[in-house]
Amino acid sequence: MSKTTGATPPEPLPRAPRYGAASLGEVLPSAAAALGVPGYANTLGLPAARRVCVVMADGLGKSLLAARGGHAPFLRQKLAGARTLDAAFPTTTAASLATLGTGLPPGRHGIVGYDVADPEGRRTVNMLGGWPADLDPRRWQPHPTVLQDAAGHVHVATVSLPQFADSSLTAAALSGGEFAPARTAQARVRAASEILARHPRVLMYCYWNELDKAGHRFGCGSREWGEQLEELDAAMRTLAGRLPAGTLLLLTADHGMVDVPPSQRIDYSLDPGLVEDVELTAGDPRAVQLHLAPGADDAARERLAARWRAAHGKRAWVLTRREAIDHGLFGDVDAAVEPRIGDVLVMPTQPMAFFDGRRAPAAAFDMVGQHGSLTRAEREVPLLTLAAPRA
Repeated sequence: MSKTTGATPPEPLPRAPRYGAASLGEVLPSAAAALGVPGYANTLGLPAARRVCVVMADGLGKSLLAARGGHAPFLRQKLAGARTLDAAFPTTTAASLATLGTGLPPGRHGIVGYDVADPEGRRTVNMLGGWPADLDPRRWQPHPTVLQDAAGHVHVATVSLPQFADSSLTAAALSGGEFAPARTAQARVRAASEILARHPRVLMYCYWNELDKAGHRFGCGSREWGEQLEELDAAMRTLAGRLPAGTLLLLTADHGMVDVPPSQRIDYSLDPGLVEDVELTAGDPRAVQLHLAPGADDAARERLAARWRAAHGKRAWVLTRREAIDHGLFGDVDAAVEPRIGDVLVMPTQPMAFFDGRRAPAAAFDMVGQHGSLTRAEREVPLLTLAAPRA
């Protein structure tokens, strides 16, 4: 049996994301409504506009922007009075981008983590870049995207890195309209401003990944992360200065990040009690999802959860699937999606990360910045208005 770690009592479980009210799922529907696209509610109260550009800065949690705002004077001045939104759960790119793109919680769109169990294939699938050829993204996530719906009413465009044009995640969660590939920050600013100027009514999604990459490699407290924030700040200032009249420019993020020291990057597969009876491991290093074999009962889930609580319950929230669903972490959950959620979920409250060393490559243990859990640093993201139409 594992020994208990940590010296402080577990923190209270935070509230669930505010799906339907103040989450990433309201951004594109509200933007569509602000453009006059029928069928969408302007839940966030965005001003009416002829063009809306939503910039997604991967990894820019609200607390990070506040703490390191000296690197971003343009964004920092927009932070005062900005809304705070909730990322999807888990606080990971695949889940949050799917919520942004569909307007639905993960329990509806089914992209419930970074690695997700495929109940039919009895395998673990990486939602960012590891979709097997026999897994159709449009069957896995069958709901229409906001971009698809809006394309019948306004010009719709995505400005993002070239490798995402034909990715399975794009097909599942962000398909619709024109895709403008742009590798560098300067190219993205140029592509976005040209498309906005070319069309009288536009809904645009623009993706920025450099902060997240720097955070994973060097940490969100690093010099390199600060330099990337400076690059983003300069690019947003330039883009805001090039906008045609009647444009609303928004910036948000998919999650925040915490730095995890090497001593707290834990290979949980080395503890037999933590993987006993576990058939599939999935999720994220800060939102582990453990799947028992089909037919496992509630007693088996409780036994596994009890072993994890004994080992790490003072430094992590440990929930069964039913507890997580009942708490609202995934929002409303479709019957087809429920088996994709782990029988037991483990979310650290402190700077630590859990890896299945049997699956995770050695390089994964070198990643400094991590996310996925429910801490404020990971779940709270800003919604900044960088430019608004003149009244």
